[in-house]
Amino acid sequence: MLYWTLIFLVIALVAGLLGFSGIAATASGVAKILFVIFLILFLVSLIAGRGVVG
Repeated sequence: MLYWTLIFLVIALVAGLLGFSGIAATASGVAKILFVIFLILFLVSLIAGRGVVG
């Protein structure tokens, strides 16, 4: 999932450099949403993994 976040970030940067502001805004919005989902899943896995250590 982090891979897709980085892909959309690169698309947003390239589109921004080329002047496609609509595409850049959409791609950066998707990248932000994917990053938040990745972060939440990471925190859940950390919390769930703490019970296994022993």
